[in-house]
Amino acid sequence: MRVLVVHAHPVASSFNASLFRLTVEKLKTNGHEVDAIDLYQDGFNPVMSETERLNYHNPETNRQPVESYVERLLEADALVLVYPVWNYGFPAILKGWFDRVFLPGVSFGLVNGKVRPTLHNIGKILVVTSYGGSRFRSWLMGDPPRKIANRMLRATVKPGAPVRYLAHYEMNLSTDKTRHAFMSKVERALDKI
Repeated sequence: MRVLVVHAHPVASSFNASLFRLTVEKLKTNGHEVDAIDLYQDGFNPVMSETERLNYHNPETNRQPVESYVERLLEADALVLVYPVWNYGFPAILKGWFDRVFLPGVSFGLVNGKVRPTLHNIGKILVVTSYGGSRFRSWLMGDPPRKIANRMLRATVKPGAPVRYLAHYEMNLSTDKTRHAFMSKVERALDKI
């Protein structure tokens, strides 16, 4: 299976970066073809330009500024996202990647003004993330990243595709033991891709 792994954390020595490395290595060990994108290392610009917005609904031209990312997304059979949750949302660079790459004609089409999901090449999604706070506090805030994964992404990809959301909560209180336990959980989930 061809797996696109997208990582969004600026610090190479972070726990999140170690999750990214673990993910890539485990998928390769399991025999998958891995296409790894580290958005910060790529210097990905998350800001949609005026021209991009004006061309947003034109599939003939809208993907030109991000063509390589679009091609990689369209060639993938599975998508794995590795990122931290900051302020109950995605890091800006990942949000910008969604805004600039999940375009009309790529992840959805507009038919008579209605959205029709089209990213049917993606048959599995795994999210690997971490939160500074507790699961309860995230729940109180509505946990937007979890909802986006389980609702928007699920609705965009192949119908019936499984979406798995793995989160390490309370990173501010984490220990070697909790981090290792979470990494083991991630490895087990990767074995199912």
